[in-house]
This record gives sequence, C-alpha cells and structure tokens, in this order.
Amino acid sequence: MKGVVFVELLSMAESAFGEATVDNVLDEADLDNGGAFTAVGNYPCDHLIKLVEGFSEKSGASPEALQQKFGFWMLDFFEKGYSDFFVGKENSFDMLEAIDTEIHVEVLKLYPEAELPSFTTERFGDSQFEMVYSSPRPLVEFCQGLIEACIERFKETATIERTAVPNQPNNTRFLITLTS
Repeated sequence: MKGVVFVELLSMAESAFGEATVDNVLDEADLDNGGAFTAVGNYPCDHLIKLVEGFSEKSGASPEALQQKFGFWMLDFFEKGYSDFFVGKENSFDMLEAIDTEIHVEVLKLYPEAELPSFTTERFGDSQFEMVYSSPRPLVEFCQGLIEACIERFKETATIERTAVPNQPNNTRFLITLTS
C-alpha cells in the first residue's frame, strides 16, 4: 500500500486520540519498519490492520468503525489535495463512477506499481447505483466510509445495502439508493 495512506491514518489518529496514543500504538505494533512511514513508500496492508487494531484497543472504538471514520478522513484529504478530480462531478454517483475510470488511471500514471482495488459500477436510473468493490485487502469498512463520505459531500442522503460477493473474500457489492 502507498505510504500516504499510512501517513493519513496516523494524522487522523493523532487528531482523534493524541500524539501519545499514536506513539504507544506504533511502539506496541512492533512493525518491521519501526513505525516509520513516508508518503511515497510502499508498506504491507497488514501494518495498516495492526495499527487500526491498536487504535481500536486504545480508544474502545471497533476496528470497523475506525476504518469507516478513516474513509471519511481520506475523502476530505482527497478533496483538499486533489480537487481536480471533483470538478464536473454533480453527484455522488458521478464521483463513485470516476474512481476506476479517471482517478485510478491517474494514480497508476504516477505510481505504476500501485496495487489498487477495482470498482465496477452500474446505475439503475437516477436514484440507484451499484458498486462492486474488489480487493485482496480487508478494507471493506474503509470503502464504505468513503462511499458514505462521498454521499455526504454531495449533500445527498441514501441507504446502502452491502452484500459480500460469494467465494471472493473482501469483495463486496454496495447497492446505494438515494432517498432525497
């Protein structure tokens, strides 16, 4: 995984729990890199999972809730740092469709070695949208947080039905129905 994800996770945790908690979690995680991350580095996903679990233990929040919170954090990070990706997007469906067709294309130009999840999408009229998240990483909750943040960013409300894809761990179908 790209280091920027780790750097932002630590920023979110410091904002939420304080620098001392972040230092404690990094010390206790006993990572092979000593807990040092750079934005341009590449690190194993299991490091991210260990950190989320550590923050869960320290905060009492579930790992799933922390991943979702991190999804919100990252959408804000993307909007601030990569605002061009949001230009011309009139609603959450436009934005979610652009992940594979625009955003990941640009990411791969900068980082050809990046191992990105894939997203297939389909619209069912103006108010219903299906997104299938496929990844070797156990980050479904993070993905849901990004989806929820995107819906909120466009001032929409929606229900989200989530279904695991049979025989494909970490692959999930999200059916998003706008309610207003």
